[in-house]
Amino acid sequence: MRVLILGGTGEGMAVAEALRRDPRFDPVYSLAGATRTPHPPHVQTRSGGFGGVAGLSGWLRSEAIAALIDATHPYAVRISRNAARAAAETGIALLRVARPAWTAQPGDRWTGVADADGAAAALGDEPRKVLLTVGSKGLAPFRAAGRHCFVVRCIDAPDPALLPAHATLLLSRGPFGIAEERALLAEHGIDTLVTKNSGGEATAAKLQAAREAGIEVVMIGRPRGDRVTAEVPDALAALEWLDHLHQTAPRGA
Repeated sequence: MRVLILGGTGEGMAVAEALRRDPRFDPVYSLAGATRTPHPPHVQTRSGGFGGVAGLSGWLRSEAIAALIDATHPYAVRISRNAARAAAETGIALLRVARPAWTAQPGDRWTGVADADGAAAALGDEPRKVLLTVGSKGLAPFRAAGRHCFVVRCIDAPDPALLPAHATLLLSRGPFGIAEERALLAEHGIDTLVTKNSGGEATAAKLQAAREAGIEVVMIGRPRGDRVTAEVPDALAALEWLDHLHQTAPRGA
């Protein structure tokens, strides 16, 4: 059974690696190409867009894909929307792997906002020292917040034109440990953390470190995507779904 995995998360990687060892499946792992130095799994891999819903639908048909796994980042709304619509158009089984969002814990000081513009506005007028972890493409709204000092942490170097005026750039890839996050906050005198609610364990330590230090967290909520009929929280549940799909598929699929 040929399976297309729209990757970009640890869950997608885990599904691909598990299928690599299962002779029943022939996985293809697809990356959007947004990260310059990705770490793909050891399966057939493609990079770049498909050309919208029509392009993805055509690719699914031409490659005889029997199942589509959407394991993209929770904020990759466009590709998730295209996946839902292409699956509906082609009749291919679709599963979304949506890891649970983080939730505030006792001692947290969270301010919830809808998007990056709201996060920039939430910083207010009083100068702050901000750890900004919103990705290299989400920085533009903070250009107008020049009164604050930013430590910008992301995987890839952003366009310099997007960086806030007073910004220190840290290029780093998670997972991050709690000791590392405590040291980062202390070294830069951080009093505010701005982040997306990505969920998962790889970058959750910053929230614990902020909680311990009494630091405010401006949390950007998840965008709304198209509803899908099948959604699971992790790679293990995705593998169980695929196993059931294979068992119930017509012979030769």
